[in-house]
Amino acid sequence: MNDHSLLPELEAIRGRLPELVGDLERHAPYGAVLATCVSGLNVVVNNREQRVSERDRSQGAVFTAWNGEFLQERAVGNLAPDLLATAALELAGELHLHPGRPAPDPGSPRDEHFSVPVKIDPRTRSPRDKLELCRGYHAAVRNLDRRLVNAQVSYSETVEAKVFANRVRLISQSLIRIRLSVMAFVSDGQKMQRDWIHCDGTGGLEIAQVSEDELAELVSSAVALLGAERIEPGFYDVVCDPSVAGVVAHEAFGHGVEADMFLKQRARAAEYLGKRVGSPLVNLMDDPTVPGAYGSYVVDDEGEIARATTILRDGIFERGLTDLYSAHKLGVPRTANGRRESFSRKAYARMSNTFFAPGQTPVDELIAGLERGVLLSKTSSGMEDPKGWGVQVEANVGEEIVNGRRTGRLFSPVGITGYVPDILASISAVGNDFALDGGNCGKGWKEFVPVSSGGPHLRLKARLG
Repeated sequence: MNDHSLLPELEAIRGRLPELVGDLERHAPYGAVLATCVSGLNVVVNNREQRVSERDRSQGAVFTAWNGEFLQERAVGNLAPDLLATAALELAGELHLHPGRPAPDPGSPRDEHFSVPVKIDPRTRSPRDKLELCRGYHAAVRNLDRRLVNAQVSYSETVEAKVFANRVRLISQSLIRIRLSVMAFVSDGQKMQRDWIHCDGTGGLEIAQVSEDELAELVSSAVALLGAERIEPGFYDVVCDPSVAGVVAHEAFGHGVEADMFLKQRARAAEYLGKRVGSPLVNLMDDPTVPGAYGSYVVDDEGEIARATTILRDGIFERGLTDLYSAHKLGVPRTANGRRESFSRKAYARMSNTFFAPGQTPVDELIAGLERGVLLSKTSSGMEDPKGWGVQVEANVGEEIVNGRRTGRLFSPVGITGYVPDILASISAVGNDFALDGGNCGKGWKEFVPVSSGGPHLRLKARLG
C-alpha cells in the first residue's frame, strides 16, 4: 500500500474480499470480485441557465465465477460485509459446472494500492467553487464579439475507487477524472456556427485551466466559420489534426479489434491478424498507462495490470484488445482492456487511450507537401461498422490548402467516409506532434466508459463531403 488512502467504505472491506473469493472457489474453479465506489459532479453555465448536479454515489460489488464454459456473475448494490458474503454464496449456489476448458489464469500474486497524482484535489473545493470557476470562464467569453449568441461552459468530475480480488491478487486504485469544455455559438443573423475547446484528464482541478488567449481564439475561430462553405464531395488529399486522426483510430480500427466482437463474428478485423491493413508508416496503440490521460487507469476491472498494446505495427495487424473471457476463449494472452460501465454491468473488451504513434515529419512539412488539399480539425462525431469496415467521421473545420499553404478558405462541417484499409493504406506522412482528447465511449448505444483518442497530424487520402 502507498500513502494515498482508499475510500473508507472500500478500505473497510478490502482485506475481507479474498476470503469471500475463497468461499466462492469452494464451488468453482475460478472466482473473483470487483468492489467499486463512484461519485461525481456536473456543472453547466450558459446564457440561459446555471446548473450544478451532484451524482449520487454508486457503490457495490460484482462476483464472477467460471463454470467450465463461461463466466457467471452476481452483483450487489451494497458494500456491507454480510450482504457481500450472501452474494458470493448465492452465486456459488447458482453455478452449474460443466467439464470444459481449464479455468482462467488468476495471474501472478499482487497486493498493491495505486493512486493517480492530484495537485488540486476537487474534493477540497465546494460545488459553489466549481460553479464560480465556470461562471468566470463564461463571463470572459460572452462579451468578446457582438455575434456571440450563446456561450456554454461545462465541467464534470468523477471520483472513482475500486478493489479487485481473486485468489492471488488484491489490487485497489483511486483516481479522479476532470473535463472542462467551453463552447461558443455565433450568428450573423442568417446562419449559426459553433466552435469549442476542452481540457481533460486524470488528476485534479489543475486540469480545468483555459487561458484568455485560448478563449479569444475560440470566439475568433467560431466567427470565421460563419463564412465557411460546404465542400464539394470527392476524393481529397487531407491533413488531419490529432483530434480527427484520433477518431479515425478509435472508430476505424478501435471498436473493430475489441476481441469480444471476434467471438460474435461481428468484426472483419479477425480475418486480418498478421496481415497488412495499412501503410508501413502506421503504428496504432492502445495504452491505459499514458500519464494524465482521460482514459488511463492502473488496473482494469478484471484485475489485469495496465500496459500498452500495439494493435498495428508498421501497418500489420498485430493483435486485438481483450477482456478475460475473450482472451480465455480465443486462447490468446490478455490485454488490460476488461472494463465495466459499473459494477452492475458486464465486462467487455474496451479501448482506453487509442492513438496513432507519432512519426518523424514536422507538421509544417505535412501541409507544405500538398499541392491541393484540406486541413481537417475539431472532430464532432464518428461512427464505425466493424463488420463491413466502413467508417464515417465528421470534422467541424476544413481549411483549403493550395501549393503547400493554408488559404483561409473554410468548409464546415466536413464528413470523411471510406473503407478502413483504404484510409489506413493511404497514410503518406505522420507528424512528430502528439495530443489526446478525452470523452466517453459507448459500446453500441450503451455501456459507456471514459476513453481518449488522438495521435499526431496525419496526411492521407479520403472521400470528403
